[in-house]
Formats: sequence, structure tokens, C-alpha cells
Amino acid sequence: MDISIQQAQQQVDLWIQTVGVRYFSELTNLGILMEEVGELSRLMVRTYGEQSFKESDKGRELGDEMADVLWVLLCLANQTGVNLTEALQKNFEKKNIRDVNRHRDNEKLKD
Repeated sequence: MDISIQQAQQQVDLWIQTVGVRYFSELTNLGILMEEVGELSRLMVRTYGEQSFKESDKGRELGDEMADVLWVLLCLANQTGVNLTEALQKNFEKKNIRDVNRHRDNEKLKD
């Protein structure tokens, strides 16, 4: 199922209004976002870094952890009136202007 960012924001909002009862406060959701990013980080470090897995890490999937981060980010966008589709488009425009040669000229990125 392909879903646009706008559709994702709408579906998260519908879920919150019908199943989730209401949004947590913005600050609570910010804390939850940090927790979810930490869980993603933990899995990335164990999958691609030198840390070993603990029993409690087993069964976790990167996609699921990323989706948890995205979910809470979509909640925060809904709560604060941010249209993430427009925000992402503006971000691309900013990067295309600001970084047009930045990475090509970065000696650290050259083979």
C-alpha cells in the first residue's frame, strides 16, 4: 500500500481521534519521539555497529522502529499544524540551493 505523507498525517489523525482517544501533549510526544529515536539508535548500533545484541533486542525490526519514529513525528506535525508535504518540498528547495556544490566539493566524500 503506497501512502503519501498527507495521507499518513490524515490516517494518524483519524486513528488518534477514534482509537487513541486524544493526542498526548506536544511535550509528551516530543519525549516519546526521543524514546523512539533511542530505540532505533539502539537497533542500528547493534545491527551495523560493534555492540552485541541482548536478549531484549531480539525480534526488533528496523522498519518497525523507523515507523514508530515516523508515527510520533506525524502526530507532532498534526498537533502543531505543520503540513509535512509542504515542509519537505521546501526543505528540498533549501537543500538544492544551499548544497548544490557542497557535497561534491567535500574532500572527505571523495574516493
